[in-house]
Parts: sequence; structure tokens; C-alpha cells
Amino acid sequence: MTCGVQNRCVIEPSWWHTLSRPDGTEISYVAVGSGDQTVLLLHGLAGCAEEWGQTIDGLRGRCRVVAPDQRGHGRSTRIPSDVSSRSYVEDAAAVIRAVSDRPVTVIGHSMGGHTALLLAAEHPQLVDRLMLVESGVGGGGDAATAPTATRLRRWPTVFVDREEFYEFFGGPPAVARVWADGLNVRVDGLHPRWDAATLVSALTHVHLMPRWRAWDSITAPTTLVHADAGTVAATEIAEMVTRRPEVRTEQIVGAGHDVHLEQPEKWLEVVGRFLQD
Repeated sequence: MTCGVQNRCVIEPSWWHTLSRPDGTEISYVAVGSGDQTVLLLHGLAGCAEEWGQTIDGLRGRCRVVAPDQRGHGRSTRIPSDVSSRSYVEDAAAVIRAVSDRPVTVIGHSMGGHTALLLAAEHPQLVDRLMLVESGVGGGGDAATAPTATRLRRWPTVFVDREEFYEFFGGPPAVARVWADGLNVRVDGLHPRWDAATLVSALTHVHLMPRWRAWDSITAPTTLVHADAGTVAATEIAEMVTRRPEVRTEQIVGAGHDVHLEQPEKWLEVVGRFLQD
């Protein structure tokens, strides 16, 4: 994966592995590095393991880093039969069991954070520490799903070239470049690796209801990371901390929702502190 202009972070072919799930879904994941500590990175909606390239590059010298393409994303099964929140949680649990015989550190961004939250609540024996990045407890119903659903459905099925994609995508250049790197290159152009209907269905499950009971039950040390121009409401972050006063918070200034892509140096500093605690 190429991460921006200044920083090139290549995911080597030998780092990729595949896990078969009981429902027939194939989960592809990156695993690299060594050490006593294992860090599981869970990307958000429409993302992929490769978007963690700079994070993997920054961490693999000190720990084992594992980053799956969640079902319906990247190299994993594009249109799985089940996109419930539970299916994502059980996929993550299966990946952990495949790579480690002890609890791991889990870092989840956006919808990946929702999966991480439920994973820590439902499988506490697998999660040593938890970091939620630009992620909350979910809920909000159809009104919360609608804006993203509309945007996903508007995506062209093919882009002629990267320039056409950049014009459509907009947003911070660093984020656009990483998303462009995630497109499939075919004879007729660049194709998204995900199916819009599948992702909308997955997001609908996230927004079914707020998972306060799950949040309250988590015992793993937890850090919340948000951006000064992020999308998680300040009131939600405040409520999460009120309900669990031991939770730490970190704000990354000069970033929007994709903090790990927009401010990679600041992001790695935050992760470094988190792993040292």
C-alpha cells in the first residue's frame, strides 16, 4: 500500500493470510512483526487493512500487528451472507484466536471501533486493552444511516483513472490517496472493492441501538481518540466518560474522521503512549 506522497508503506504479499468462517466467508488479514504484544487493527466502513499501512510500519518493530479486511471489505468475501454486528465481532475473535494464545490490544476506527467495543464486552478474555478511534456506542436508527447510505449509493461502479476518483471523492488529499490505493485496477478502470448494499446493511446494524450496556460492562483499560474536526458528538464522548470515569481520552488536532490518515505522526504518538501505559 502507498500511503501518501512522503510516506510509502508497502504491505508485502507474504504478510497476508486467510481465515475461513463457518458461514463460508473468507477473511483476509495482515499479520507482521514480533514481540510479546499483539495489536489488532480494525478499519471502518468501506475501509481495508491496507489503510493501516503507516500504523503497521510504525508498530511492527515493537510488536505483532494484525489487520483484517472485515467481511464485505478489501480482499475478504465481498458479499457475505451475514453482516450483523455479531458476525463482525466473531470474525475479530476468530482472527485473535488464530494469531495469539493470549489477550491482545484492540484498536478500532469508526465502525471498526463499534466492533471492537462489542468484542471487548462479549469476549473480555481476548482483549487486553481497547482503543476506540472516532467511534461511539452506535444507535441513531435510519436517520444516522441515511447520509452515508446515500453517499455509498452515489459511488460510480468504475472510475476512468485516479484523477476522476479524486474529483469525485474530495476531502483531504492524504485520505483520498489511500482510498484510491484501495480501488481494484481492471482493464476498464478503477472499481470499488465493496458492494454498496452490503455496506449499508452492515451500517444499519450499527445504528440499530446504542450499546450502552456493552460499554458499561467493559473491563479492559480503554482510551477514546477523537479529532477536533471529527464526527463523534462531544456529548456522546462525555457520556461515555461519565459512565466509565477511568477511561482516557486523546484529541488529535488538525484532523477529521480519518485521524490515522490525516495526522499520521500525531496518531502514532498517541498510539505509542497507549501501548506504553
